[in-house]
Amino acid sequence: MLFGIHSLLFRETFVEADLPLLDKCKALGFDAVEIIPFDPDNFPAAKVRRAAADLGLVINTGYGMPAEYNIISPDPQVRRNGIEFSKRLIDLSNEAGARVFGGMIYCGWGYLTGKMRTEEEWKWAVEGYREIAGYALKQNPDLILAIEPVNRFESHFINTAADAVRFVREVGLPNVRVHLDTFHMIREENSIWAAVLETGPLLGYVHACESQRGIPGTGLVPWLDFFRALKRVGYDGCVTIESFDPDMEKIARLCCIWRKLADSPEQLAREGLNFIKSVWRQVQLEPV
Repeated sequence: MLFGIHSLLFRETFVEADLPLLDKCKALGFDAVEIIPFDPDNFPAAKVRRAAADLGLVINTGYGMPAEYNIISPDPQVRRNGIEFSKRLIDLSNEAGARVFGGMIYCGWGYLTGKMRTEEEWKWAVEGYREIAGYALKQNPDLILAIEPVNRFESHFINTAADAVRFVREVGLPNVRVHLDTFHMIREENSIWAAVLETGPLLGYVHACESQRGIPGTGLVPWLDFFRALKRVGYDGCVTIESFDPDMEKIARLCCIWRKLADSPEQLAREGLNFIKSVWRQVQLEPV
């Protein structure tokens, strides 16, 4: 099991000036760092790869697709733009040496139609993502594309593990997996344990987030059950703590973070890592 941290806890950007953050994350004890290349034109992908290799860090990337790249849009040009932009992000992820490219990478983040998803939207998404995944498979068959179910306030399209499992199966390519996030799961699943088991071997990436996005262990997430379920399905990939700093106005607005969740980002990272590692160690000692 690898334990990661999200770069957005510390930085609102990731350009060349942000490269020292990788050293900081390593010093805090993390095995991996997830980076969002919000500014693709200035994302130092090759330098990220070299710096991470020197530090012995794993890199993962993610994204929340903006409205102009929404592959479930009723506008066919917007859908085409989304497919082409996804290919560009995949190229950057490969250049950065990422193992996983995940998140809301299958439709517009925050896109809500005011009704349940339609069969037409599902068809557009499956067809579009099959093209995206096919492109990624040819470029680098080892890069995992991870489909993250999110809560109903951020999307009407894929909200549960069952939704994501169905989507991955219908796309039907081996590089597409499910990305589970406990922050969203506690709002949408009937049982976190059952959701992990239902995902099973399709699980490709994990965000370990507390129910209020604070320090893991301080909220409502049933961490023992969650890690027991990960053990049951044999997941040994990366578990990444994802949280955000309310002092970063753009990210705070996008993620609705209106209060301090810790005394500092470093406290959240350090105490969160110690907690999830302790839970994982406890689960490892339990009989199968």
